[in-house]
Amino acid sequence: MSKVLLDGDIIAYRSAYSTEEMTREDAEHKADELIEDVVSFTMFEHDFSLLEVFLTGPTNFRCDLATIAPYKGNRKDSVKPKHLTAVRNYLTEEYAAVVSVDEEADDLIAIRATELGRGTVIASVDKDFLQVPVTFFNTGRREFTEVSEFDAHYNFYTQVLTGDRADNIKGLANIGPKKAERALEGATTEEELYARVYDMYDGDMGALLENARLLWLRRKEGQMWLPPDQR
Repeated sequence: MSKVLLDGDIIAYRSAYSTEEMTREDAEHKADELIEDVVSFTMFEHDFSLLEVFLTGPTNFRCDLATIAPYKGNRKDSVKPKHLTAVRNYLTEEYAAVVSVDEEADDLIAIRATELGRGTVIASVDKDFLQVPVTFFNTGRREFTEVSEFDAHYNFYTQVLTGDRADNIKGLANIGPKKAERALEGATTEEELYARVYDMYDGDMGALLENARLLWLRRKEGQMWLPPDQR
């Protein structure tokens, strides 16, 4: 059976937010429920040995990389739910969650998915995982998406054009999904996708590299994104 790589950050936040006025035990029980739900949808048998859980640690290379706008700077004043730390500790103790160092859980998941190859399932609500060519299970919608190699490249380069508002990555001004779709229309290879994006950035390699590296999910430890002709 396939491995299921679970975005523990989503589980931790959802569990803690939904039990804000309840006890720590309630928050932990909610985490169990959410994980059980993922397992029941992604596995024929409830084999928790096939589940791997990942959490984001306190340090992230993207914070030093970002110069156009502070990475996730739009979240600096947000208040974290009171049971968040308790739930994170619970996930590490009960589900052997792996905590990232100097990168995000997303990077660890993408690296692990690349090691395991096709057939792997990534479980999250984060659309960033659509740049990884495996099976994506949207835990909110309970929907599966098979992401091909070209789909993965297309989704990534679309984000390089549009940015990511949730992470305070600006992308190009006045470029939304529809304009990005028109810009990439007809491209059939990664090289062609990159060429379209380069043209849209009007040769501003500094901005293109920064946005791409902020958005790119690593496939190997320590990896930094490079244009296709520089790999």
